[in-house]
Amino acid sequence: MSLTEQQLTINPPKTLDQLTDIEIEKKACIGKIVTYTLCNLTTTYVNNDFQWLLPVILSQSTDPLWPDPNASIEKRIELDIYGKPVRTMASMIVHKLVAASTAYPKLFTLSPNIRIEKSDRGKTGKHMYEFSQLDFEVKDATSKDVFSLVENALCTLVKDLKKNMKDELSKICYFDTIPTLNEPFKVFDREDLEAKYGATWEIDVTAEITQPIWITNIPRAFYDFEDFSTGKWDNYDLLMPKFGEILSGSKREYEYDKIIKKLERDGVKKENFSLLLQMAKEGRIKPTAGAGIGIERLVGYLLGVKHIAECQPFPRVPGIVHEL
Repeated sequence: MSLTEQQLTINPPKTLDQLTDIEIEKKACIGKIVTYTLCNLTTTYVNNDFQWLLPVILSQSTDPLWPDPNASIEKRIELDIYGKPVRTMASMIVHKLVAASTAYPKLFTLSPNIRIEKSDRGKTGKHMYEFSQLDFEVKDATSKDVFSLVENALCTLVKDLKKNMKDELSKICYFDTIPTLNEPFKVFDREDLEAKYGATWEIDVTAEITQPIWITNIPRAFYDFEDFSTGKWDNYDLLMPKFGEILSGSKREYEYDKIIKKLERDGVKKENFSLLLQMAKEGRIKPTAGAGIGIERLVGYLLGVKHIAECQPFPRVPGIVHEL
């Protein structure tokens, strides 16, 4: 979806060495809220019997991010180690599929994602070239299972933030504006919204809603489950009011024939997913569902910051490379 002129007006945040004393105090408060958010969310997942996996940084296999109409990747970082080509992690989805199908039926990780976005996305206030996700996957789960888990986690987080982080929120003038979330969130089909609003449906809907909503049935990458008989996709994004998407996920493809057909249809190199394909052919990839919650986007939405890179100690804004 194209970006509006209004979206291309947000200035990037300052680096730590450029901040005034007052700005440093605000930055420290944001850091405490990020810490509280991570502690709260990870506790919720651990209490729901999830195993916390350590992240992967380099791999021969990672998310191709294609086809995706919202993708704006300028380049992919590849390098050679030990005589093998590897890529920086764009998303741990392939790793999650293998892990949830084998030793870790309920898992999450705080996954670093490196996506070298085109420079013009530096001014949207919602894009970075390096960010973190709370990435999770559940064996034999449905989309509704994911909805319930995420809604509970986010509503608990907001309630606890207001209760336990009042001083920090007040210092940065966000206590009275932090939104109240009410579950369950409403669910909308992308096709219905396109029919009503046209090509700018995401911008228009985001401007109208007052509570988070789920958007389903979004044509996307090969690992999102697609019903070939109906053309419907069993996947979802979570949109926040006046902000936009903070989470993407799906029920996953696990059948070898379907995965092969979709890779060929989308022009994605099969050799980059040879292990996944081998395991799927042997029936070792199982039905799973999951998602990734963008940590900077979530905190940025809750605090109403102008640019979500304000939630990073060292801003990673597309088009800008700082020394640190």
